[in-house]
This record gives sequence, C-alpha cells and structure tokens, in this order.
Amino acid sequence: MSDDSGDRPTHAPRSPGWAIVAALAFAGLSSAFMFTLVVPLQSELPHLLDASREDTTWVVTITLLVAAVATPISGRLGDMYGKRRVILYLLIALMIGSLVAALSQDIVGVIIGRGLQGITTGVIPLGIAIMRDVLPPARLGTAVAFMSATMGVGGAVGMPAAAYIAENYDWHALFWASLALGIVGFVAIRLIVPEDTLLSPGRLDLLGALGLAVGLAGLLLFVSRGADWGWGSPLALGSVTIGVVALIAWGAYQLRTREPLVDLRVAARPAVLLTNLAAIGMGFALFGSNVSFPQLLELPEATGIGFGLTMMEAALCIMPSGLIMMLLSPLSGQLERAFGPRPLFTIGCASIVVAYVFVLLLSSEVWHIVVANCIIGVGIAFSFAAMPMIIMRAVPADETGVSNGLNALFRSVGTSSASAVMGGVLAAMAVEVDGVGMPTAEAFQTCFWIAIAAAIVATALTFFIPRAASDAARG
Repeated sequence: MSDDSGDRPTHAPRSPGWAIVAALAFAGLSSAFMFTLVVPLQSELPHLLDASREDTTWVVTITLLVAAVATPISGRLGDMYGKRRVILYLLIALMIGSLVAALSQDIVGVIIGRGLQGITTGVIPLGIAIMRDVLPPARLGTAVAFMSATMGVGGAVGMPAAAYIAENYDWHALFWASLALGIVGFVAIRLIVPEDTLLSPGRLDLLGALGLAVGLAGLLLFVSRGADWGWGSPLALGSVTIGVVALIAWGAYQLRTREPLVDLRVAARPAVLLTNLAAIGMGFALFGSNVSFPQLLELPEATGIGFGLTMMEAALCIMPSGLIMMLLSPLSGQLERAFGPRPLFTIGCASIVVAYVFVLLLSSEVWHIVVANCIIGVGIAFSFAAMPMIIMRAVPADETGVSNGLNALFRSVGTSSASAVMGGVLAAMAVEVDGVGMPTAEAFQTCFWIAIAAAIVATALTFFIPRAASDAARG
C-alpha cells in the first residue's frame, strides 16, 4: 500500500463536505470544552461540594484519567464498528455525565459525571479518521487542521465562557450548558455525518483494554497526584510501579495476541513513534501555558510580578490563542499540501520555543503574556494539524481511528505532566503574602525553562521523522 492511498475517500458522502467538517468540529469543540469546564470553579469547589481540597482535585483528575484510557479504546471500537457510531455513543456519555453532575449536590455525583464527560475525548481523533474516509485529498489537510484546532480552541474559548457562567449563575449551570452542547453535537452528527463503509472487523481485546487502563491509570495518578501524596510516598511509588509493570505486561501481550487493541508493530514505525513522542512535548507546552499564564495574570500586583486581573479578564487574555488556532486552519492546510506535514510540525514546535523565550525576556506587561500565548497558538495550530497527517500517511486506512487515538493519548500524557510539574513548581517556590502562598518570579521562570526544554526536544524529534513518499516527491 502506498503512503497516501488511505487519503482517498472510501465513499461519496451525501452531505456536503463543509457540513460534515462543521458537524465534526462542533462535536470536537464540545469535547475539548470539558477540560476547562470546571477550571473557574477549582478554588471554590471545596466550599461548593463541602469536601476537602484533596478530594475536589478528583473533579479535574478523573477527567484526565478517563480521557487517557478511553481515547485509544474508542479509536479501536471506531475502526471495528464504525467511527460515526462510536462518536454518537461518546456524545451520549457526555450528555449522561453532564446530567448526573448537573443534578448532583455532592462530590461523588460530580466526580462520576466528570468521568463520563472525559470519555468524549475520543471524538476528535475519530472525527479526523472520518475525514480521511470521506474527503478528497485536496481538502483533507485543511479539514484536519480545522478539526485539530478544536483541541486548543475548545479550551481557550471555553475558559472565558465557563468563567462568565460561574460568576453569574449557579455552578450547576456549567453542566446544563455542557448537556446542551452534547445534544446539539449528537443531532448534528446523526443528521449530517455519513455511515462508515470502511471497517476492520474483529473482536475487542478486553484483556488488552484492561491492561492499558491499569497501566495508564497508575502512571497518570503518579504524575497528577504525586505532588499531593509526596513523590516518595508509598502511595505514589506503588502507583508508578503498578503502572510500569502493567504497561510492560500489556505490551508483551499485545505483541502475542492475534487481534490486539493496539498494533504495536504499526505504532513502532518511526514516523508514528517519533510523532507520538513529540506529541508529549507539545501537550506539555500547551497545558503548561494554561497553568502558568492565568496564575501570573491573576496574582495581586502587590507581589511585584502579578497583574491583579480578575478570573474573567485573565480568561479573555488567554482566548486569542484559541482564535488564532482556528484562523490558521486554512493556512495550515495549504502549507501541508505544499510542503508536507513534517516541515509544518517542525515550524510548530520551534514556534513554542520562541514563545517561551519571549516570555522569559518580556513579562512585565499584560500584552507580553498575550503575545507569547498567541505565538503558542501559532505553534499548536501547525503542530496539531501536522501530527494526524503524518500518522495517517504511515498507517493502514483501517487503523486510523486507533492510531489517532494513540496520538491523542500521548498528548494527554503531556498535558497531565504539565499540570503536575508546573503546579508543583509554582507551589514549591512560593512565599507568604498576607498569609497566602504566592509563586515567586523565579517559579514562573523555572516553569518557562522546563517548557522550553520540552519544546526543544519535540523540535529535535521532528527532524528524524521519515518523509512519506508523497512528501519526497514534493521536495
């Protein structure tokens, strides 16, 4: 099979291509919004749910854990039973989770609801796989760039929306809003997106799914909760040990079984492996800015480094990066067609390095943070558009769902790591101001240096990604 044979549409959709892309993108935006849905409420959750701060962190952690585990599994189910069908089920999970949380008055119901919301993360990689099936090659790059942009746009635009709702309405309104998004997305997919004709019949590797779930849960719990537990505590060490052992056993089993959840031989292809490793760095860079920039903007001016903005004002400063991701989608598609996805990936990763160097040198004005975040938006737009295209050129057409899901998993590892590392640095390097711990200027600089290192590693990895035959022909 040639490198780009899978780019051809497998059937002619009845709906216009732009309508299919719009429906999938809306579902992707709704999915991405789930990650920032409760961000404006984090400081108030202990009071609102009458629970300890350690317990309320699960409202965020559970979504990350479920998303990481469910995304590759939903990708495999999409390849087997139909990507459109699985997307509809994921949106049903989003609606049920939103309803459960909206009707809950205690932390248990909210955690269950947030876990169900995390399942919907598989919508984006499945949507990209559908585009490969139904769109002509000339339009595929732009459509994939548009869909990929929803990962950043949903969070960047969703944050001020969530902040507005949280400041002006009862907190349950956030979950009623997410329920409405799920309903609209479900109807749009049901009416517009065509049924799949390209399927990969087989059985779901339940033992493989269980092994992956245990392994990922162990590692991500260590990353996301290690700072709270203590990195050397028995709970943290036990978690990471179980995760590593489970993933090693899972990998050995996947190589032996006839119908694995993830074909590790395909995942080990240099183009796929290097792209996924670089995705960790890009996920880290994206979420690193989401953790550090809002805190820097909201810190009191009395600290000498903060700008004293309200939660809403800080969210509005972050929002332009998401809009840039969306606006750059057509350009990303054109650059991908002209030069191939690998150079686009390199430019995107290098842009992240530039952004963090800029904020290291200039961070004394609000507009400095806005500009740096916009440059990050450029880098994420190019990188997230390039990664699916690189992977789809390197894997069989009937494995695009699980392969894109695996890429999303690696990005999730990056975002989870950034949340833990950045949060840990800002908490450790803090001083008391009026009885409250405030991060120091050195804490933020350390975070920026860590993000630069992650972006440099990702940039270096892109140079070793093999070029597809069609890209070589262009050059």
